[in-house]
Amino acid sequence: MRIPSGNSTPDVAPVSPVSQVDRAGSVSSSAPGAGASDSGVALEYKVLEPALKALREMPDVDNARVAELRDALVRGELPFNATRLAALIERYHRPTGPSGGTDK
Repeated sequence: MRIPSGNSTPDVAPVSPVSQVDRAGSVSSSAPGAGASDSGVALEYKVLEPALKALREMPDVDNARVAELRDALVRGELPFNATRLAALIERYHRPTGPSGGTDK
């Protein structure tokens, strides 16, 4: 059984960032000169408002997806390699730079 990741990304044109909106819906400008065009930020927020509302209503964790993956692991339908997982965790937490490990 193959479980889809659910992370398919639709093809969309890239958009240059004008502002950032947090989960609470607060807008903060991040682009150079954005203060000169507050109406542009307001327009962008108005356009994004339905998506922001839906985002705020979503849970931080997809519990149904977690349960689905857990069940697949228990049934042996999803491969699990503890050694590989440990190596990835170690690589993620390893310091980089002159005094730390190298990540190639």
